Amino acid sequence: MSKQPTGLTVHNKSKVLDIEFDDGASFSIPFELLRVYSPSAEVKGHGEGQEVLQVGKREVGIAAMDPVGNYAVQPTFTDGHNTGLYTWDYLYKLGNEKEALWANYMDRLHASGFDGDSGRETGVTLTGPGSHNHKGCGHKH
Repeated sequence: MSKQPTGLTVHNKSKVLDIEFDDGASFSIPFELLRVYSPSAEVKGHGEGQEVLQVGKREVGIAAMDPVGNYAVQPTFTDGHNTGLYTWDYLYKLGNEKEALWANYMDRLHASGFDGDSGRETGVTLTGPGSHNHKGCGHKH
């Protein structure tokens, strides 16, 4: 049976979503993690290996959080992204697997040529496979 949320709080200042579930689990999920793991086709692609790496999302906020029936929410992020439907089960997965998902995200950034956590900076864009654009970092491209 699906987990049901008993509480959901958007914290714009600390940029985290707190969510509690009926099984007693509670999670604080950073907006950035929510954004880079959006369940939308724009991010996930249309099949295995079609994922689109999201960069420059460290400062992303949530402008609105709309309920979708009794099974999901649809956030509107401050970068304009609003096509992901986050089901309760998906939010539970994001919270429950947060550390592994974060490590995977950082690995994907590093594999794309971003050093440290530079791929998270606002204004950074992914310009092509294996290439990167560090705004103002002094690298030549």
